[in-house]
Amino acid sequence: MAAVVAATLGMVFGVVLPMRAAAEPPYQHRQEFITASDGTRLHADILRPVGVADDVRTPVIMTVSPYRAHLAYLSQPRLGGGVSTKDLSVEMFLAAGYTYVIVDLRGFGGSNGCPDFGGPNERSDVKTAVEWAAGQPWSTGRVGLTGISYEAWTGIMGLAAQPAGLAAVAAFAPVVDPYSYLYMQGIAWKFSGKPVTESGVRPGDLAGLEHVLIASTPGHWADSAEYRANASNIDPGCFQRYLSETGDHDPGTAFWRERDLVEQVRGNTIPLFLGQGFVDYNTRAHRVFELWDALGPGEHKAWFGQWGHRNCFEKCGTPFFGDELLAFFDRHVAQRDVTVPGPRVTVGQFDGRWRGEQTWPPADSRPVRVAVRPGAYTDRGLVPGADREVWSFSQPLAHDQHFSGVATATLHLDGPAAATVTVELYDVAPDGRATVITRGIAPVGATANVRLLAQDWPIPAGHRIGIRITDVIDDVWAHPPTFARVTLTDGEVRLPLLETVRTPDIPGGLTEGIPKWRAEKTIPLPPELVNNATVTVDFPPRATR
Repeated sequence: MAAVVAATLGMVFGVVLPMRAAAEPPYQHRQEFITASDGTRLHADILRPVGVADDVRTPVIMTVSPYRAHLAYLSQPRLGGGVSTKDLSVEMFLAAGYTYVIVDLRGFGGSNGCPDFGGPNERSDVKTAVEWAAGQPWSTGRVGLTGISYEAWTGIMGLAAQPAGLAAVAAFAPVVDPYSYLYMQGIAWKFSGKPVTESGVRPGDLAGLEHVLIASTPGHWADSAEYRANASNIDPGCFQRYLSETGDHDPGTAFWRERDLVEQVRGNTIPLFLGQGFVDYNTRAHRVFELWDALGPGEHKAWFGQWGHRNCFEKCGTPFFGDELLAFFDRHVAQRDVTVPGPRVTVGQFDGRWRGEQTWPPADSRPVRVAVRPGAYTDRGLVPGADREVWSFSQPLAHDQHFSGVATATLHLDGPAAATVTVELYDVAPDGRATVITRGIAPVGATANVRLLAQDWPIPAGHRIGIRITDVIDDVWAHPPTFARVTLTDGEVRLPLLETVRTPDIPGGLTEGIPKWRAEKTIPLPPELVNNATVTVDFPPRATR
C-alpha cells in the first residue's frame, strides 16, 4: 500500500525530485470529473487506444486508487499530462482494445472529500465510478476492476458494492479487512514504507498518517483549476478523525466492523482473479483466504505463491500470468470466445515448484496435532535468549510431508494479559539450519488461540518441524514489553499437512521471494537444543499424487 510514500513525502515537504523526459503517450488521454451522490467530485483519467474514435464502444478496465495523483511518481516518465501508469499493465489492455480508466478516491489526487480507509464512502466511490464508466457512450457497458494493494482493495470493495456494469475483478495482494492489515489480534504489525519490503520499523497504526500525507499531495501545475483546488483542499477535522479511528486497536468498533469485507462478499458470483504472496508481509497471507473460501459459485481464479507485495508479471518464476490475466478479462469483460488457461488455483510451493489445485487450502489438508513442551519465557521483546523462548521439535520425518494451509495453536498460559505469545514454525534441516515457515501472535490468556499465516511448503524426509514459542518477533510486530514471566503449562499446534504429497505439474522456477526468505529467515540451531526438546508426532503416511 505504501508504494508512493517516499515520493509523496518529498512533495509535501518541498523536496525537488528528478523528472525524466516526457514520452509520447501510447494512448489518447482526457480527464473528466464524476459527481457522486453526496456531491463529492471524483477525478478520472480516461485512456483510449490510439486511433479509436470517440463513438466507438470498448470494454473498460478500471483502477480506483488513492495513489495516482498527477504529481506522484515524478521520477517516472510523465505520460499523457502527468498520468502515472506504473504497475497497471495499461499498454497490454489498450493493445487488446480496452479503454483504461483511472479514478482517484475521494480526498486523493484530483478528487475532493475526506478519505475513508475502505469505509462506506469509498465503497460508494467505486460503485459511482463503475456505473459512470458503464454508462458512457464510448463503453460497452462492461467494466473490470484491477489493481495491487489498496488498488486491489477497491476491487474487493466493488465486489461488496456490486455496481451495475461490474463484470469481473482482478485483485492482487488486497486488503480485505483493514483491521487485520494493521493488527493481529490487537498487536500492531510493523511494515516499511518501501515498495517491496517485507519487514521494517513503522508500526501499523501509523498507516493513517501515511495516507494523510499522500492525500496532501498538491496538484500538478499543468492540471485544471478544479484538480488543483481539490488536491489542495485539506480538512484538518477530517484528517484528525481519520488518524484517531485508524489508530484504535479495538476490533469491535463500528469503524472496523463496517470495513470488514469478508462477510460482505460472501456468496459473490462476479468472477474474481485473486492473488496473494505467502511471503508478503505488507498485505499478509491471512484473512484473504477466508474471503476466497467465502466466494459463491463462479469462474473465480487464484494465484498463491512465494512472492512479496506484487502481482506476477515479473519475478514470480513462471511466465503464464499475463496470458491468464488478459484471457480472464477477455472472457468476462470483453465477452470474447476464449478459454482462460491454467488451473483454477495456481500454487507456487516454497521449493520453487508449481502445481494446480481446485481449492486452496487443498481439500485433503488435515490438521496434525503436535503437543508442545511446557516451559516459560519473559515478555521483554529485546535480545533473543533462553529466557525468551520455549522450543519443541518433531522427530525426523520418515517420509516427505507437505504443509499446506493455516496452522493454529491452543496454549494454556499463566501471565499478564498485556503480554503476548508468538508461535513460530520452522523447517529444520539435518545440519540444524532452521528456516521459518510461518508465525502468528495473540495476547496472553489462560487459553490463548493463535492463528498463523498461511503457507504452502514441502518438507523433505529427514527434516524436523520446529515450534518456537516466544513473546514477540521484534521486526514483525510492535509490542511494548511487560517484562513479566509467562508460563506455558501445555498446549498443542495443529499443522495443516496434505494426505497426499503433490507432484508439481506446472513449469516454473524460483520466485524472487524464496532466496530472500531463506537468507533472512534461516538460523543455526545447536544439536543439544534440537535433541533435548523432541516430541513425537503422528505424521500421515506417504502417498503421492
